[in-house]
Amino acid sequence: MSTESREFADMTLDELRIALAPDIAASAIFDGWNETALTTAADMAGADPDVAKLAFPDKPLNGRAMDMIDAWIQSVDRAMEADWPKEKLAELKIRERIRTLVAYRLEAVTEIDEAVRRAMAVMAMPQNVGRAMQIGWRSADLMWRLAGDTATDYNHYTKRTILAGIYSATLAVFVNDDSEGKARTYEFLDRRIDGVMRFEKAKAKLLNPDRELPSLTRFLGRLRYPSR
Repeated sequence: MSTESREFADMTLDELRIALAPDIAASAIFDGWNETALTTAADMAGADPDVAKLAFPDKPLNGRAMDMIDAWIQSVDRAMEADWPKEKLAELKIRERIRTLVAYRLEAVTEIDEAVRRAMAVMAMPQNVGRAMQIGWRSADLMWRLAGDTATDYNHYTKRTILAGIYSATLAVFVNDDSEGKARTYEFLDRRIDGVMRFEKAKAKLLNPDRELPSLTRFLGRLRYPSR
């Protein structure tokens, strides 16, 4: 038994899912998110294909495919968290923190955009939409936490909902972008982030309790005693 095989043999099924996920994604470029991609990935990695099938048991209505996609996205989440911890991001402005994290995720799948396209098709199936939204929320929550967000009020939810929407929309552009270096995708991302930043600034001004508000008493007084 090779060293790699022994390492896989010592893993729990949860650990094996994450470990195999990148190879499954690479295989999904050609085979789709199915058993063929799973067994090919296991062979490539030196894992036992039968044990790999235990980690991703067959389920009706694309359940196995969603499990593989979920594990893959978790592997990207973990890599992002390792490469961009809070301390490192703290050196950047908030806009750049979010842009850096989304760009990191895009760069992580640049060479396997066909796997992304196939994954998005699976996630868009009616039976998978609810779970897909949970997965997107999880990644958006991680990005905001790495960016230093500590909101606990409704802003906690709106920020994550908006970011999940930006990320999914950017991925939709990404998989159809044939420009050099995916330039159109990054231009799209920058426009969306700029729009959110403008919205957040406007919202902060609107909700700032310390800002000077028009005085109703003063206004009525001027109506009664107009200034000369």
